[in-house]
Amino acid sequence: MSISEVISLLSGIALFLFGMGFMGDSLKKLSGSKLEPILYRLSGTTMRGVLLGTGITAIIQSSCATAVMTVGFVNAGMMKVRQAIGVILGAILGTSITGWIICLSYIEGAGSMADLISTSTLTGVVALIGIILRMAARKDSLKYLGDILLGFAVLMYGMKGMSDSVSSLRDSEWFIALLTNLSNPFLGIFIGFLFTVVLQSASAAVGILQALSVTGVMTFEVTMPILMGITVGASAPVLLSAIGANPGGVRTALIYPITTGGGMLMTAGIFYLANYFLHFPFTANIMDPFSIAWVNTVLRLCMLVLLIPLTDVIEAIVTSLVPDTGDKRPGIRLEERFIAHPALAIEQSRNTIHEMANLAEQSFAASLSLFSNYSEKGFEEVKRMENDVDAYEDSLGTYLIRLTGHEMTAEQNEEVSRYLHTLSDFERISDHALNLAGNAKELFEKKEQFSEESRKELEVLYGAVSQAVSMAVSAFCSVDLVTARRVEPLEEAIDDLCDKMKLNHVERLQNGVCSIPLGFVFNDIITNCERISDHCSNIAAAMIELSGDGYQVHEYSHTLHEKGTPLFWEAYDEYTRRFAI
Repeated sequence: MSISEVISLLSGIALFLFGMGFMGDSLKKLSGSKLEPILYRLSGTTMRGVLLGTGITAIIQSSCATAVMTVGFVNAGMMKVRQAIGVILGAILGTSITGWIICLSYIEGAGSMADLISTSTLTGVVALIGIILRMAARKDSLKYLGDILLGFAVLMYGMKGMSDSVSSLRDSEWFIALLTNLSNPFLGIFIGFLFTVVLQSASAAVGILQALSVTGVMTFEVTMPILMGITVGASAPVLLSAIGANPGGVRTALIYPITTGGGMLMTAGIFYLANYFLHFPFTANIMDPFSIAWVNTVLRLCMLVLLIPLTDVIEAIVTSLVPDTGDKRPGIRLEERFIAHPALAIEQSRNTIHEMANLAEQSFAASLSLFSNYSEKGFEEVKRMENDVDAYEDSLGTYLIRLTGHEMTAEQNEEVSRYLHTLSDFERISDHALNLAGNAKELFEKKEQFSEESRKELEVLYGAVSQAVSMAVSAFCSVDLVTARRVEPLEEAIDDLCDKMKLNHVERLQNGVCSIPLGFVFNDIITNCERISDHCSNIAAAMIELSGDGYQVHEYSHTLHEKGTPLFWEAYDEYTRRFAI
């Protein structure tokens, strides 16, 4: 090959890789960023995982990308290792679709009809339609479709460039000698493995192999082991994704090399043993791009059939290779891998902030229990929960701010804004819960007790605030705007209740029923409860104002402060009667 041919080959590879990646990214955009979440939502069984892994990999054109996302799911606790096995097995098969797409670049023939579907005509038409949609379409979906077509056209041009650059090799003695040496299966597997590790893409390696086949000197005997090596070589980038992952993530990353390596050994063993006795005549057949795509698909399908019954064995192997660390306490898992995939990052953030919200509610409930049954262990538990909620706020806040730097849909932006607006409110609820726990500790250590009347009033207040916290958390986690609109009337009723309790307490002080030191604690408890209800109101208000209801939201917010809506008064009267003193 001349220098110009080498440069042409490298240029073709570059165009091919760019076109394949651009087409896959555009397909994901066209799907509304819903492809990735489908993986962990619907991969409950091995067969379902296989089907989903196959389908999604066929769309995004990368088994490595599917496997890396799956590593992230397991590392974040969103998927089990057993579920990941099915998805990765499906990804191994799904990536063979690219070989069939590449075959379109080799459609040639003679005659008017054949010319209409030739590579040059097809590529030109696709590129023309793509650029028209990209520049003239108003809908995002049509622009994404244009990007898909442009990516496909670039991929086709890249394949043509590669094929043209290697066409002279058909008469090259050194190339023919090299292929003769590659008839050794072990050497062929090693070359395929090394080639794929360097390219970081099995699809690209198969594409280049298809380009080389136009020389007309590649046989089945040479091609088969190279395809086996390509299958195993695709595990390299997946293994790199395990750096910094927890045991579950590392186990998932190991699934790819174990399944591809084991599947390759079993398939090779069966094929070469059968060939030893039967002497298959097709091993000397000359390969072309279509036959390579066919063999690649059949090879991966055979591996899949052999591996599916071994799911339990694969799980046992990766579990034994990567033992548990012994730390069973769940942590905050916000995968850096998902920042580039907003749908996944938001889904993960949603699960995490729901955990934070529930933990804040638990901390409040635990602090109230200390007033009737104080223990140092209980106090430390409230303190631990408050620290955990603080950690949630720090991690989520940083993660969500980084996420805002990426392109998102209007719905995704709304959801991220809702989370950013409510993070501090959940954190403040846990702060006031810890303050209440401190009040309970002070009463216990000083061996002080409130009067009977004070205790009854506090029980009513505890019930009202518990109701507000429960409603706010429930409305937030289920995105229930109906429940959210009932939080503000309850908050208003709690404010009135607190005012009345303060006046009653002044009377008790004047009558000598309650002491001044106890009065400070009593007022502190009321203040913390009142602040907690305020934060519940903030959470509900953020949900309503960011719900996208337009004018109705602003009208509601205005009349709410004026207390002019019948629904507000109805709910307020209900809560006033229920929590009366």
